[in-house]
Amino acid sequence: MSGILGKKIGMTSMFDTEGKNVPCTVIEAGPCVVTQVKTVETDGYNAIQLAFSERREKSATNALKGHFSKANTSPKRKVGEFKDFSVEVKLGDVVKCDIVSEGIFCDVIGTSKGKGFQGVVKRHGFSGVGGATHGQHNRLRAPGSMGASSWPSRVFKGKRLGGRMGGDRVKLQNLQVLKVMPDQNLLIIKGAVPGHNGSFVKVEF
Repeated sequence: MSGILGKKIGMTSMFDTEGKNVPCTVIEAGPCVVTQVKTVETDGYNAIQLAFSERREKSATNALKGHFSKANTSPKRKVGEFKDFSVEVKLGDVVKCDIVSEGIFCDVIGTSKGKGFQGVVKRHGFSGVGGATHGQHNRLRAPGSMGASSWPSRVFKGKRLGGRMGGDRVKLQNLQVLKVMPDQNLLIIKGAVPGHNGSFVKVEF
């Protein structure tokens, strides 16, 4: 498995060969620096660690500075690991988006937008209590009956209720790479990917 770290730029659209307008996401992929090479002898498995996006020197800890100095690079903001990397790389090498081929399918991992505390209608798609007549007041978006009485006298764990929504790790699979722009370090991927504009994403293929 190969992959690359990147940053979501935003969404746009482009026309395919059949003339259909396809929504797509622009991702700034790389350049990434190989900051660690793991092997079966030293770590028990084969993997490489990639680092992406510059970090200010004063905001990095001494431990991070020492780690990145082994690869002769400056501190980075995002670090990700890829097992059994299909491209032969060494410590300190730079990985760019030209390792991605147009037309392949990839998985994109990101952190979904945080929505804060939300009710059951937005969070779980409840329809609310229903009608606004018969003396009901402010019940349109309420969850309604909990379905339990004197036994068990509590709400079971996992009950779909209001709560914090978003801010979760989300993996979207089988998204097609429509275009690769190595000169600008850009990938154009069909469809939407999780996260807000400017958020970090991990692309696996």
